[in-house]
Amino acid sequence: GLAPFDNKSGKLSRRSQIQGGRSRVRRALYMAALTAIRTCERFKTFYTALAARSGSKKLAIIAVARKLLVVLNAIMRDKTAFA
Repeated sequence: GLAPFDNKSGKLSRRSQIQGGRSRVRRALYMAALTAIRTCERFKTFYTALAARSGSKKLAIIAVARKLLVVLNAIMRDKTAFA
């Protein structure tokens, strides 16, 4: 639910947007990503590097949300604590 959908038709290329997945989960991950950027050094450095490289802060927040989702899945799979 966090992968952007390309909105292209022929030669016309519009902005990508996220449409798939459940909106409540997407919103919760977005808010969790904002908190993770402020409190966790690992996510903060990832965010600042990506925001500087891409020039888009919102894109960097979505990338942090996706990274957070991958970390949460790994925690659930391995039954370990976040470190």
